[in-house]
Amino acid sequence: MNIFHHIREKVLKALDGLKARGVIPVDADTSRVSIEAPRDPAHGDVTTNAAMVLARPAGMRPRDLAEKIAALLGDDTGLEAVDIAGPGFINMRLSSAFWPRLLDAVMEQGEAYGRSDMGKGEKVNVEYVSANPTGPLHVGHCRGAVFGDALAALLEETGHEVTREYYINDAGAQVDVLARSAFLRYRQALGQDIGEIPAGLYPGEYLIPVGQALAREHGEKLLDMAEEDWLPIVRDFAITAMMDMIRDDLAALNIRHEVFFSERTLHEKGLIEDTLADLRARDLVYMGRLPPPKGKPAEDWEDREQLLFRSSDFGDDIDRPLAKSDGSYTYFAADVAYIRDKLSRGFRQLVYILGADHGGYVKRLQAVNKALSGGNAELIARLCQLVKLYRGGQPVRMSKRAGDFVTLRDVVDEVGPDVVRFMMLTRRNDAPLDFDFEKVTEQSRDNPVFYVQYAHARICSVLRNAAQELGEKAASAAAPDWTLLTDPAEMALIRRIGEYPRVLEAAARAHEPHRVAFYLQELAADFHALWNKGKELPQLRFILPGQMDVSLTRLAFLRAIRYCLANGLRIMGVTPVTEM
Repeated sequence: MNIFHHIREKVLKALDGLKARGVIPVDADTSRVSIEAPRDPAHGDVTTNAAMVLARPAGMRPRDLAEKIAALLGDDTGLEAVDIAGPGFINMRLSSAFWPRLLDAVMEQGEAYGRSDMGKGEKVNVEYVSANPTGPLHVGHCRGAVFGDALAALLEETGHEVTREYYINDAGAQVDVLARSAFLRYRQALGQDIGEIPAGLYPGEYLIPVGQALAREHGEKLLDMAEEDWLPIVRDFAITAMMDMIRDDLAALNIRHEVFFSERTLHEKGLIEDTLADLRARDLVYMGRLPPPKGKPAEDWEDREQLLFRSSDFGDDIDRPLAKSDGSYTYFAADVAYIRDKLSRGFRQLVYILGADHGGYVKRLQAVNKALSGGNAELIARLCQLVKLYRGGQPVRMSKRAGDFVTLRDVVDEVGPDVVRFMMLTRRNDAPLDFDFEKVTEQSRDNPVFYVQYAHARICSVLRNAAQELGEKAASAAAPDWTLLTDPAEMALIRRIGEYPRVLEAAARAHEPHRVAFYLQELAADFHALWNKGKELPQLRFILPGQMDVSLTRLAFLRAIRYCLANGLRIMGVTPVTEM
C-alpha cells in the first residue's frame, strides 16, 4: 500500500467534484498536484499543494480554494483531520483505523513492499563504470559503480525494465599504450632488464602477471616480430586480461553487468559508417569550419573544413567534428554510433554515470540523443564527484600495485563490500565524499552502515529469542491486533514504514539512490529509539510475560520493520545481517 497514492486518489476525487460544480475548469491541469509528508509531523501525515496549483485557473485565492477542497476531504472517514496552513497547503491526518490496514499490507507483501509499477515497463539502459581497460579500477570508479548499480536496482524496483551496461573503450590510442606496457613486462618475464618504465607507459605492477602469461603462451616468439605484428596480439591479450581483472573487482562489490559493449565493434562492423550515412540522410551533418574556441583550445578543434554534426541545433554549445584530418573518426563519432545502437535496441531512457571530469560531454551526448530519437528518448547523465580516502583523518597513500592511485579492490578487501556500498551512497552523487577507513568500521551510531545493520540484527535477535521463549506461538499466523500499538514511538515507526513506497518512487524519479540510505538511517533511528524506550519502560518491551496478544503483535511489528530495512538494503546492494 502506498499512502500517498491513496491520498492522491482522494484529492483528485475532490477536485473532480469541484470541476463538476464549475468551481475549477474541467480542463484544469492536475499533474502538478503533489502529495507529500509535511516537514513537521505535528502538521499531519500528508499535505497537498492542490489549492495553490489550481488557484489561478479557478480564479480564486489559494486559501479560498483550499477551504472548498478541505470541505470535501473532511467527509472522508479515513481522514481524522483536514487543516489549511500557510498560503494554502492542505494538511491531513489519517484516522487511527487506517494504520492497521497499512501494516496488514506490509505483512502481506513482505519483500515486495514498496515495489511499484511507476515505470510501466519502460526500457532503461544504465551505463556505468565503463573504465578504460588499461588497469584496475580505482576508488573513483568505485563510487560510480555503486551509484550506477543502486540506481539500476531502484529503477527495477519501481517498474522499469533495466539493462546494466559497460562500454569497453578498446579502440583508442590508450589500448596501444597498454599493449606496449604489457610487452615491456613480457620482456621482463623472459629475463630481460627493462630498467625504469619509460614515461608514457603504464608503470603499475598489475601488468607483471600479464607479461608472465604472455611469456608462457608465446615463449620468445614475439621478440622476433616487428611491432606492427606483435602489437595487435599483445593488445588483445592485455585487454582480455584487464577486463577479467575489472570483472573480478566488480564482482567483489557484487556488481555484474548484463552487457559489455566493445567500442571496437562499432569500427569492425561498420556501424560508424552506417551512422554517418544515416546522419547525411537526415541532413544532420555538413562540411564546415569551426571558429577557434575561446580560452583553452578544445582537443577536437582543427582549423580546416571538416565533417560536422549539427549538435548546436539540439542544445549543444558548438557543432562537433566527426572525422580527423587523417580521415580517422573522432571519439565523438563513436559516441554517436553507440547512442544510435542503444536506441535501435529499444531503450527509451539512456542513463550515463560519468566522472565529474566528464561534465563537458553531457550537452553533446544529449544533443545526439535528441537528434536521433526525435525526442522519443531521454538521455540523462549523472556525474559522480571524487572520493577522498583517509585513515584516522590522514590522507591514504597510493597503491603500489596500481602505481599511482588507490584501487577499488584495496578498499573492498579492507572493509568489505557492504561498508563500501553503503558509505558510497551516504552523499548525493554530485557532492564530494570523504571515506575514512577508521570511521566506516567503528561500531557507533555515528557510523551509518553499522547503525542500520545493527537495527536489522537487533530485530533478528529478538525474533530468535521469541522463538526460544514462545515456541511455535512466536511465528503464529494469527492476525495481529495492531490497535495495541499506541505509544508515540510505535506510531512514529508506523508512519515511517508508510513513507517507504513514496521514498522509492521519489528516489527513482530523481535518480538519487542516496535517498534510500537516508531513509534507512531514519528508520533505524526510530527503531533504536523504541528499543531504548523499552529499557526504561518495561511495558514497551517486545515480549511481555502473560500478555501473549501484545507480544505477538509486537513481534509482527518487528517483522514489518525488518521488511523495510531488508528491502532498502537490498536495493543498495548491502547484506541485511542477522547478527553482529
